[in-house]
Amino acid sequence: MADIFRHFLSAFLAGRLMEKGELSLIEIINEGGVTSASGFTAGSTYAGLKTEAGVPDLGIILSDRPANSAATFTTNSIESPSVTASRKRKKAGISRGIVANSGCANCSVGSQGLTDAEELASLAASHVGVFGDDLYVASTGMIGVELPMALIRQNIVNIRLSEDGGTGFAKSIMTTDSKHKERAVSFMHDGKTVTVGGAAKGVGMIHPNMATMLCFITTDAEVDQNFLQSVLSQSVAISFNMTDVDGDQSTNDSVIVLANGASGTEQIEEESASADSFIEALRYVCTELAKELARDGEGAQRLIEVIVEGAHTTEEARKAAREIASSSLVKAMVHGKDPNWGRLVMALGKSSIQLKEHMIDIFISDIHIVHEGIAIPYLKDAVVSAMNSEQVDFRINLNVGNSAATAWGCDLTEEYVIFNSAYST
Repeated sequence: MADIFRHFLSAFLAGRLMEKGELSLIEIINEGGVTSASGFTAGSTYAGLKTEAGVPDLGIILSDRPANSAATFTTNSIESPSVTASRKRKKAGISRGIVANSGCANCSVGSQGLTDAEELASLAASHVGVFGDDLYVASTGMIGVELPMALIRQNIVNIRLSEDGGTGFAKSIMTTDSKHKERAVSFMHDGKTVTVGGAAKGVGMIHPNMATMLCFITTDAEVDQNFLQSVLSQSVAISFNMTDVDGDQSTNDSVIVLANGASGTEQIEEESASADSFIEALRYVCTELAKELARDGEGAQRLIEVIVEGAHTTEEARKAAREIASSSLVKAMVHGKDPNWGRLVMALGKSSIQLKEHMIDIFISDIHIVHEGIAIPYLKDAVVSAMNSEQVDFRINLNVGNSAATAWGCDLTEEYVIFNSAYST
């Protein structure tokens, strides 16, 4: 009975039921991360890219065999050469791992940026015994500063890969993050356990269509490369692309997934019996990591979850939810625990979706405060108390259709200004 309940809860949390009424048997792995999947190791070191001595700032993830890969990147028209180098590797569809640094974005540095990105890949590859083109490259940190290659050359040899190195790697990609971010889940396929794990960073310069964020996902499933890319793109669309901290979008965003088949199971394709389980696993990892990015927003005290339902289309629901989650006034409202629902309506109207004002219902943390577009009696103190929680939920029912979407953000605090007024000094 306990196992049944656990599986039901896991599927519920993942937010997706399999077709034909069956539940996906996803199980959350406590303290799991990028090395939870078989065949993956990781390691990190302090190379001197960060100002705080001893804090890791350079890391490697390695698969013990070639892995199918998929990726999505920033849509900013200015991109880091590290992203450019990784786009090239994405075309191959096969990879052995990732090398990533924090403390320097390797962006807006001219042609030297691509030279340095390729050398970073070559140095990491030489250290772990693969080819430079086998490793994706990712960078995060200050824009307009060249990678300190002399420091990297000297210190990359100190990285020691292990099956326990995932947490160290997750810490090595942090910038202004207050904590590292990891998730992992498993499911059964062909009578064997398959694992999906990930690590992410990012707490500022975060806006829908990704952000100042890096996310690396590993799985020991054998997954068709085209299917892998399709599932990743869909997962990013409902997770990282629905997350906002400050309305700004980075030059370095990268989400990369590696599938190495080390579980020894049959290949998962679109029509496979376990396709739904894999989709759910990947979506869960992406969504939970996206929420952690918002929860850890620079100076943030509260996570905001915005659910827009009853929309004409899913895209309109997403557009409206993103607009509300990214509104500075809504963020300030949450910080001040002010039940000023007019700001929700403002942001909703600004989204330019199809709606009818007289049909809108609004709930703040499940307290019904607006019905058919007009305020209804509610206990203000109860709403204020609910908004004092670590998570504040807004649910807006447009009542014009059957589509829904969820977005995440965080409150806007004085600490955010402090963080970003002296970022380079």
